[in-house]
Amino acid sequence: MKKISAITFLIFAFAALAFGQDRTAAATWKVLKYDIDVTLPQDNSRTVPVKAVVTLKNVSGRPATSLTLRISSFAELVAAKINESTTDFNKSEEKINSALSLQRLSARIASVPADSVLTVSVDYKLSLKENSATASISPASSQFLPLSYWYPTPNSWYFARGADAAPVRLRVATPTGHTAVSSGTESSAGVEQKLFGQPFFVVGNWDVSNQNGVSVMMPKGTGADGQKRAADLGSLFSDARTFVAAMLGKAPDVPLRIVSVRRGAGFGSGGTVLVDEAVFRRPKLDSLTAMNLAEAAARLWLGNGVEVGGEGYGIISEGLVRYIATQFIESKYGKEIADIERLRQRTAYSAVSKRDAPMATVSPIDDYYYPVVANKGAMAWRILAKRAGAAEFANAIRSGSQDGTLTSAELRTAFSAQKELVDLLFDQVTEMNLLVGLPQQENGEARVALRNTGATDILADVVATTASGQKLAAPVTVKTGIIGETVFRTAEKIVRVEIDPEKYFPQTDYFDDAQPRELTESDQLLAVKRLYDKQEYAKAESLGRSLLRDLPRFDDLRVLFARSLLAENKNSDAEREFKIVLDEKLPTSRSLAWANVGLAEVAAKANQNETALKFAEAAIATDAEYGASFAARNLRNRLGGSTAIDASVKAFFAEFDKAATANRKADIEALAQPGEEVRFVGGVAGSTQQWQTQVRHIDRLDSNTVLVEANMTIQLLNKGVETGMAVFRLTRSGTAWKLSKVEVFEVR
Repeated sequence: MKKISAITFLIFAFAALAFGQDRTAAATWKVLKYDIDVTLPQDNSRTVPVKAVVTLKNVSGRPATSLTLRISSFAELVAAKINESTTDFNKSEEKINSALSLQRLSARIASVPADSVLTVSVDYKLSLKENSATASISPASSQFLPLSYWYPTPNSWYFARGADAAPVRLRVATPTGHTAVSSGTESSAGVEQKLFGQPFFVVGNWDVSNQNGVSVMMPKGTGADGQKRAADLGSLFSDARTFVAAMLGKAPDVPLRIVSVRRGAGFGSGGTVLVDEAVFRRPKLDSLTAMNLAEAAARLWLGNGVEVGGEGYGIISEGLVRYIATQFIESKYGKEIADIERLRQRTAYSAVSKRDAPMATVSPIDDYYYPVVANKGAMAWRILAKRAGAAEFANAIRSGSQDGTLTSAELRTAFSAQKELVDLLFDQVTEMNLLVGLPQQENGEARVALRNTGATDILADVVATTASGQKLAAPVTVKTGIIGETVFRTAEKIVRVEIDPEKYFPQTDYFDDAQPRELTESDQLLAVKRLYDKQEYAKAESLGRSLLRDLPRFDDLRVLFARSLLAENKNSDAEREFKIVLDEKLPTSRSLAWANVGLAEVAAKANQNETALKFAEAAIATDAEYGASFAARNLRNRLGGSTAIDASVKAFFAEFDKAATANRKADIEALAQPGEEVRFVGGVAGSTQQWQTQVRHIDRLDSNTVLVEANMTIQLLNKGVETGMAVFRLTRSGTAWKLSKVEVFEVR
């Protein structure tokens, strides 16, 4: 599955059951600028004072006598002014669903004429009980991203027209030794972002490297291999900006930054992109990181340099951005690699294709919003680019952007020659399913039946493959509602036929596009995994081999194929396949991890323990997937691998064990980073009869972070003794270690 920014998708998925909001309500207020001052605590405090000044314009076309701001429920209002006059806001809850609410601040105001401007100043405090991917406070690092709703703004994120975007000036007072990073130009007065954006910042302590004009903020103590990844990241981001500039014109003048983070990777705005800190420990860039950087480059034009709004704005801000990013991937890595990205996008969309809504009306309140606007949207723009031609397509976007705004309505007008197709893609749910029949051969020709279940006739290619491997292509207009056919004139036997082999058209199903059929579902990877999980390894191998014939660059699929071979003790064949994955141009991080696990297992079977341990440790360092990391750790233990044990880490766990056994909650909390693993700490405190941590391995991630693998023996109240493996992440706070994450807790 692709690339949906993980954080963004999850937040909006939680909003699926929202009620009480008018998703098509016309805006009254438009934000002209955010001016925000933040003071982070120097100690372990969980409260952050903030002053936000928001400049607003009445765009309703009539006088306005009320103002409503929306902000997170963890914000406490201290004082507010409107045009320097003290104002009392009424507070109420804006329910999104059972798990999420916003705080609504409402006030009656003196009449503000249409097109007039007012300034609202809000003093408030942010108080977090627990850190999350979008909002965190700790002595080690802090961050506030837009989806934490940490700043006041008038329009709901869940309206069909989307969130407010405007220039931002941001000042963040940081703890000693830390740096605040946002987007825009830095000065002694803070960070000034003159493009359209939403306020955000990340605070930490990094090593900084300048790569191809890009500032790359790496984990402290990053070594030579990590420096190479920094160079790769900087080069890719710079190349992506150059690619988009060739399509859309001069690049917006803004510094480019790449920031390593533990949480929130994938977010990007105004030339600043957050990437997973594990990227710097991997042997090469992974596909998700590459796409995130490419999309961030495209958003410099579409959303930052040019304001994207109006009904169906996501078709542009997500779909067009993803299309352009994928085109860049094709230009840099080749069409086969880009086709795998398109496959991931198509698979993500197919999961919701039978319950989606029209792209023009879907809003972030819908749990299928991102799969629809980003992935189906990218497919729609690809079709339009093919129909219009690359030059005319780019010209249409540039022309629509000249006034500083871009809407789907403007692009509809630009592509008026394709109105029927645009209306189908933008205004209709997906009903199309293209089906092809088995070829019927006689008298030197083969007849192939075709069917289109959609509401519109479409022009699609049909490709037949002969027994000798020759491919015969025929463009066919496939009419709706009738069974059509195409004819291939050849005496040679046709062994396979497929409609729309490039998969331009969004469909409800894709498995029936080809004959003979190999699948009964649209997700090839899932089909092989089901067989593997049922331990039907021979069947998984056979299906994997067949699918790889047409998808040789699909690294996730090749990993499952190789694991099936390994399970059948076809070790040399498995080794070859795992190495192909590691040599891929742009594999997923999950593929990198499992390929290293697979090579470790192959080496272990050959009694090459030293080699096996190196591969296992590489899988652990890749830090891509729970299952791969857990398998690598078990293998390392089975082979008797060892790592250096830091005495200070052992001392930390001796103290933790003592505090846990004594059930001293305050002492346990003092050993954890504030706001981290709140539930785990609460579960340990007050219910422990026995707690023993035997440190077994320490994997150093950077100068201030280690993963500690331990054998656990515990007994909680009213339970028996339990044992197993745990992996704890410790971060250095000053001179002391603190618990910041429980990565694994397989204690039974």
